[in-house]
Amino acid sequence: MKHFLASLCLLGSLLHASAQCTTLASEFQLEGDYLIAGLFDIHHVIDPLSHGIPEFTECSSQHFTLSSYRRFQLMRFSIEEINNSTNLLPNVSLGYEMFDHCSDTGNFPGILKMISHNGLIQPWVRPHKNLSKVIAVVGTYTSTETRTVAPLFMSDLIPMVSYGAASSVFSRKQNFPSFLRTVHPNKDVIEAIVSIVRYFKWRWVAFLNVDDDYGNDGLKLFMQMIKDTEICLAYTKGLNHDTNYASIFKQIEAHKIHIIIVFAAEWTAEKLINSAMQLKITKKVWIAGDAWSLNKKLPKQPGIQNIGTVLGVAEQKVTIPGFNEFISASKSQNYCENAEQQMFCNQVCNCSSLTAKDVIDADPSFNFPVYSAVYAIAHALHNVLQCGSGRCNGNITVYPHMILPELRKSNFTLLNRTIEFDKNGDPRYGTYSIVFWNHKGEAEVVGFYDFPPSLHFFINSSKIQWHTKGKVPTSLCSPDCPEGYAKKYDGIHKCCFTCEMCPNGTYVNSTEDPYKCNDCKETEWSKEGSTSCKPRAVEYIPFTDSGAVLIMVGTWALVGLTFAMSILFAINYNTPVVRSAGGPMCFLILGCLSLSGISVFFHFGKPTLSFCILRFLPFLLFYTVCLACFVVRSFQIVCIFKVAAKFHNLNSWWMKYHLQWLVITVAFGIQALLLLIAYSYAPPEPHNETVWYQDKIILGCDFNLHASAGSVFLLLSLCFLCFIFSYMGKDLPKNYNEAKAITFCLLLLILTWIIFATVYMLYRGKYIPTLKALAVLSSLYSFLLFYFLPKGYIIIFQSYKNTQQYFQSLIQDYTKTISQ
Repeated sequence: MKHFLASLCLLGSLLHASAQCTTLASEFQLEGDYLIAGLFDIHHVIDPLSHGIPEFTECSSQHFTLSSYRRFQLMRFSIEEINNSTNLLPNVSLGYEMFDHCSDTGNFPGILKMISHNGLIQPWVRPHKNLSKVIAVVGTYTSTETRTVAPLFMSDLIPMVSYGAASSVFSRKQNFPSFLRTVHPNKDVIEAIVSIVRYFKWRWVAFLNVDDDYGNDGLKLFMQMIKDTEICLAYTKGLNHDTNYASIFKQIEAHKIHIIIVFAAEWTAEKLINSAMQLKITKKVWIAGDAWSLNKKLPKQPGIQNIGTVLGVAEQKVTIPGFNEFISASKSQNYCENAEQQMFCNQVCNCSSLTAKDVIDADPSFNFPVYSAVYAIAHALHNVLQCGSGRCNGNITVYPHMILPELRKSNFTLLNRTIEFDKNGDPRYGTYSIVFWNHKGEAEVVGFYDFPPSLHFFINSSKIQWHTKGKVPTSLCSPDCPEGYAKKYDGIHKCCFTCEMCPNGTYVNSTEDPYKCNDCKETEWSKEGSTSCKPRAVEYIPFTDSGAVLIMVGTWALVGLTFAMSILFAINYNTPVVRSAGGPMCFLILGCLSLSGISVFFHFGKPTLSFCILRFLPFLLFYTVCLACFVVRSFQIVCIFKVAAKFHNLNSWWMKYHLQWLVITVAFGIQALLLLIAYSYAPPEPHNETVWYQDKIILGCDFNLHASAGSVFLLLSLCFLCFIFSYMGKDLPKNYNEAKAITFCLLLLILTWIIFATVYMLYRGKYIPTLKALAVLSSLYSFLLFYFLPKGYIIIFQSYKNTQQYFQSLIQDYTKTISQ
């Protein structure tokens, strides 16, 4: 680095010696006790040319920039105003040394002169002597210019206060320790632009930036800030001196982009907008960065309204008292601007033809940052010199590095605005105006954006004259989906999508995630195309339901009838009808029928674990006993009339050892064991049926058929055996034919449960428990009504049939029939 600087020192000295400038009055110089350097691109190199040999860039021959010349004059005015002040730096005069910095890389001689003394530069020597009188630098304007020259000032901690360099890189104090700026960094400007885009709900935008440090930094920040928003960057392009604008606009039209953000310097933006007018680009919204939003020439050009609507972000316009008078007085003087009489190279303007009105009416962008930069340096010097009571301490030798800490601590009010820097050397406070180029060719203020910590944003949309005849333009890759539709990505951009209706049981929350159909909770439901879920209606059969009441009354009637039948059979216990019906076994069957009826009552009410267990357990257990009794009874009838004739000892052996009770006991024991195992493994438990009805929850009991398969199989086996034995006795004596009655009861039982199973496969509503309770009750009534009730009828109304002689005559007739 030292060798590089030494080479630059030698180059500056040689160029200085060859300048042949005189010391005539110049706008670029003013003698004073302390000098502030200024770098302004009064001229600008728009189209850089390639050189075969090294050439010096003479700025006076380049493109003249009136707005930069206005800023140049504002620095002169600021120093003159400070010199005339009795409060700030009393008895101290400030001077300036300014240069026309028109090139990023071709204006080093002026920079070297600033930091040299008598043409010598010794950056490796501690700054105690042989230094220039320059204590700080105001400038430069662009980020690229600043990044090029800043290291020359950073090495000796010469304060550099920029009024226009907005790139984020300058906030890094490890690289730019003595750099500060009075203009807001790109981050703040991009935040304001993003706020505008979001305010008008524009999602499909193009970003055109100048291809340099300033523009590329803006693009990077813009992409970061829209990352988690609905804004999509549809197209981006860096602009330079050989950009093909026709190709750019062709791409923009092909992508159907209606919002174009232009983040570029004034001269680049002018070329872009002029090309748009020449190519007849229409119906666009242009969002200008602060570098060209207050451009004075473009809004007044014929046909500018044809390109669409121009909005922009600009620093608030600040009227600086006395500046217009200063310009008028300055333009009445004749400064030496002859090329042969320059004080130094690039200290000539060639702008003597300008009038005071031309300067006053020029673009005022970045004027207050220049004004506040000069005042910040003056306040810092004021503190270093310990000024007070109308005088400053003249015994203090001031070096540039002494100004830096005081600059960082700046905290003063200037034209009702607080000037203060944060830890990165950026302005702590500020406000940007939102402007609109109206039909009068003026940048009309239509809103504002306050920076942190206040963060206020406001736009008066009624002031904006849209090219769409009053209606806010839209810019979308895909139109918004209707309510209840989820977005599905269509391409690489999140703004490009198709719409799909959310099916039943799902909803889309456009605020949280518009790309996903969320499942409703199990207790909720939704129609297709919903944006929220509704609570499901919870349904079950209460005890007060009319159907439930009728079934429970029927159950109590069953219990009453079985009790009455038991009494009737007990009174007529020794009669042939009771004995043929099963004798003592009848009381067991009637008792088990009553106990099986207990399960009916637990089919109603809100299901609980105990309700679910009792809904199945009594019926499965006690109905098994009933079927076992009928199996034994059917076998006995067949055995007496058919088997005993061939096997004489079978009936006596069966009766002697009471095998019928053994069979019933074994069936009961096996069923009890199977139910104990099944209910221990997977007992019936409350279950919410949510599949069959999307808007309802049917409360029921979940019966694990796999776990209870053994008990169900036992029931079916007993039913099958009973049917076989009873069918074998279908041709027995008429009044002695219990087998026929049992067969009919079984057929009715089977038909009942087939009907229930069929309904259960087709319907899972809240009335399933009612139907099941009805099937259970029908199963119980089938034996009571068609087996026991006819016997009771004979006992009460046909007592002549309930005699021993009557039964013996029937048996004799049957025996004769068999023998024939």
